[in-house]
Amino acid sequence: MAFGNQRNTVTVARTVDRAVIDEGLRAYMLRVYNYMASALALTGVVAYGIAQTPALFNAIYGTPLMWVVMLAPLGLVFLLSARVAKMSVGAAQATFWVFATLMGASLAYIFIIYTETSIARVFFITAGTFGAMSLYGYTTKKDLTGWGSFLMMGLIGIIIASIVNIFLASSAMHFAISVIGVLVFVGLTAYDTQKIKESYAASDSGEVASKKAIMGALRLYLDFINLFLMMLRLFGNRN
Repeated sequence: MAFGNQRNTVTVARTVDRAVIDEGLRAYMLRVYNYMASALALTGVVAYGIAQTPALFNAIYGTPLMWVVMLAPLGLVFLLSARVAKMSVGAAQATFWVFATLMGASLAYIFIIYTETSIARVFFITAGTFGAMSLYGYTTKKDLTGWGSFLMMGLIGIIIASIVNIFLASSAMHFAISVIGVLVFVGLTAYDTQKIKESYAASDSGEVASKKAIMGALRLYLDFINLFLMMLRLFGNRN
């Protein structure tokens, strides 16, 4: 009888622990998505504001400052990836928001090239696609680890092909890069979501969990932005 009671106690304890972990995981993932959504909103507001202010747009895109604005976000990604463990949470958050702001400045040109209606349409298509694939990555029992190397190879191929096409200016290659890019970033959305979920640990301190949430949001933000840009190339209507 005593043994049976002990077994029941252990079972109840494990159930309670699982419930606590699940609640903590949900809160953690919600924090990741909130960071990502806030960063996307900030990027959109900055991009639109610069595009609607000719003097500011020309000050950036009509001068060498354009290259600073274009390259600075990449530098901040490397900085966060390399130094986040040694940063305070406040410094990591500040770097993340500066990154989102600079991304907005670097994307202001899309409002000049494409119609606002098509930008809005592609954004919602991207949001639906991203949401579906992120949900799949979160809920699937399938291990997506095997996707990682394949998707990274595809990403590297896209980067190389894009650089080559700067000189070739081939419309066919441009189309192929966009199609492959959509497939790669759709896959990365599911893959990264699963990896972010797996990175959660109930034992993490508040500071560690906050830094992990920021880095997770950065990964999903980059997946969303790149998926959006690839789709915009395919479905956007030019002015």
